[in-house]
Amino acid sequence: MAKKQYAVIGMGRFGISVANSLTDMGFEVLAIDANEQRIQEVASKVTHAVSADSTDEEALRALGVRNFDVVVVAIGQDIQASILTTLILKDMGVPTLIVKAQNELHGKVLTKIGADKVIFPERDMGLRVAHHLISPNILDYIEISDDYSIIEIKAPDRMIGKNLKELDIRAKYKCNVMAIKSGTAMNIAPYAEDLIREGDVLVIVGKNSDLTNLEIVYSEG
Repeated sequence: MAKKQYAVIGMGRFGISVANSLTDMGFEVLAIDANEQRIQEVASKVTHAVSADSTDEEALRALGVRNFDVVVVAIGQDIQASILTTLILKDMGVPTLIVKAQNELHGKVLTKIGADKVIFPERDMGLRVAHHLISPNILDYIEISDDYSIIEIKAPDRMIGKNLKELDIRAKYKCNVMAIKSGTAMNIAPYAEDLIREGDVLVIVGKNSDLTNLEIVYSEG
């Protein structure tokens, strides 16, 4: 089965980060930006890098963008260009269209005109930082919907030596422990009798408000 091909439009910090990460994972990546200098900066790192105006439909057709499995529109401050590019790509029939939004209103417009997924990197990063500030034990925070998220929490001292039944996280905080990481080993769907050991990382899913309560309680280790 052939690997997916990606096109990333907009070589700002976010666009470059996405393009480089996909390339490092072994995927073919076409980088597009109207700025020739930015294209030169990424040319040696991605499969193809082209200077082109993404609001020019003919230019995008000439590049064969519609043939890519996923197109990421990572245009920075120019909201008008972001919306117009999204409209053109949707009209061209791009299979999957992921677009970066500057704010909630921009995001709503992108959704209405057909973006398959709208991402808010600045907002999401702020959210992650806030959760790290609440508790130093929080290693990662992933929002899976408006109401639910997943956190990875390094087992604080008061958890160590106890099993999941004793901790009773589900009853106390209405959150579910999905997995326990022990070094490189991953215990998926752990049993109630499974012990928490030093260095373990718990993967927990729950409503955002319930997760916050859990984080605060365990913030001091």
